[in-house]
Amino acid sequence: MSLEVIIGNHQQATRIPVIWITALESIAPAAAQRALANATSGDTPLSHLATLEVALVDDATSDTVHRDFMNIEGPTDVITFHHGEIVIGTEVAERQAAEYSEPLARELLRYLIHGMLHLAGHEDADPQSCRTMESAQETIVAEFWPDLQHRINC
Repeated sequence: MSLEVIIGNHQQATRIPVIWITALESIAPAAAQRALANATSGDTPLSHLATLEVALVDDATSDTVHRDFMNIEGPTDVITFHHGEIVIGTEVAERQAAEYSEPLARELLRYLIHGMLHLAGHEDADPQSCRTMESAQETIVAEFWPDLQHRINC
């Protein structure tokens, strides 16, 4: 699998340094491979993608996308489209990172991996599938966080 990951920062509400975006883009293909290793089946949207586009958005945009595509009001952390787009709510990430005393960059990594796991067939609608997905997610985050942390602190 050769996956190009393009991350666009389409918001100004949360400070996201360019080096974070570059670092996330550089580790994302390997993280996608790990997500595929945890796929729910052999034939998932992620296994067919050549390009994955990630949009970092503010609460207002996240709310609009959430309402327009899922008929749910309010901003959210991650919205994943099977055609290869992940929308990440940066203000949600910032609030969650503060609440759980996590670095914002790690929370953004978590959301990126969460979206990739959805593209690898995982769902989080019921408690059991949510636990399975969260376990895979946190294992991958723990694996890639040291590399990301090194890249953004150099």
